[in-house]
Amino acid sequence: MRTKFNRYIEKLQDSITQKLTEADGKARFKEDLWERSDGGGGRTRVIENGAVFEKGGVNISAVHGELPESMKNYFKVKAGDFFACGLSLVIHPKNPFVPTVHANWRYFELYNDKGELQDQWFGGGQDLTPYYLFEEDAQHFHQVCKDACDAIDKDFYPLYKKRCDEYFWNTHRGEARGVGGLFFDYLRPDEKHSAENWYDFVTGIGDSFLEAYVPIVEKRKNIDYTDAQREWQEVRRGRYVEFNLIHDKGTLFGLKTNGRIESILMSLPPRVQWQYNHKPELNSKEEELVNVLENPRTWV
Repeated sequence: MRTKFNRYIEKLQDSITQKLTEADGKARFKEDLWERSDGGGGRTRVIENGAVFEKGGVNISAVHGELPESMKNYFKVKAGDFFACGLSLVIHPKNPFVPTVHANWRYFELYNDKGELQDQWFGGGQDLTPYYLFEEDAQHFHQVCKDACDAIDKDFYPLYKKRCDEYFWNTHRGEARGVGGLFFDYLRPDEKHSAENWYDFVTGIGDSFLEAYVPIVEKRKNIDYTDAQREWQEVRRGRYVEFNLIHDKGTLFGLKTNGRIESILMSLPPRVQWQYNHKPELNSKEEELVNVLENPRTWV
C-alpha cells in the first residue's frame, strides 16, 4: 500500500502542476528535490509571481524512520518506526476574487520494534478560502466534493464536510478559515472498509481536485480589482497564517518530526497584513464574507 499510494501522489503532482501552469499562463513551477537526514525525502514544486498565482506549492514527500519522542508520546508507544507519504498543496492567487485553496492526501504506517506493521491509516481533504463570496463558487466546490464522496459512500460527504467545518475553525477568532470542503483522518481498515476501499476513496477525492478548483480560477482570474480589495485580501490572509501556525496538525507534525522547514511553511502567503482591530464596513461585501465565516453554511 505504501508503494502504491506513493506512486499515485507522484502522478497526481504532475497532473496538478501541469494544469495550474496552464491556468497561470506565465509562471512555471520550480522543482526542488530534497532528502531528510533521518530517512526519506520529497519533491517540492513552487510557483511564484505568476499572472494568476502569486505563490503556490504542490509538494510530495515520503519519510520514514524512528518515531521522535514527541510522536511516541502522541501515539502512546514506547518504540517503533513510522512511514508517512502524502501530497500537500496551497495556492495563493494574486487576484482577491480568486480564492486560496488547500488540499492534502496522505498515508501513514506505524511499526513495532520488530518492524511489524501495527497500524495504518489515510487522511486528507480539500478546502476553499475565498476573500469575496461568490455563492456559486462555493456550491460548485462542494458539489464536486460531494460527488466524489457519493461514488464510494453517500454518508461520507455530510460527515467529512462537518469535520472540515470543525477542523478549519480559528478558535481564537471565532470564525472559519474559509467555506470548507472535506476533512478526514485516521481512516483505518475495519470490518466495513478495507485499506483498498480507503485507497479508492482518498484517490477519488484527489482526482476531483482540479475539477473542483480550476473552473473557479478561470471564471474569476480576469476580474478587475482595486487597491482596497487587495488590502482586504492581505488582511484575511493574516487569518490564514494564524490558523496554520497555531492550529494546523500537519504543520505541527512536520515541525515535530524534523521536517523540511521550507516545505512545511510554503503554505504561507507572500504578502500579509495585520491591522489593529480591523473590521469591515457595515453591509459591505467584506462583511458578507465574515458573516458566512462566523456561521458555516450547508452549500449543497
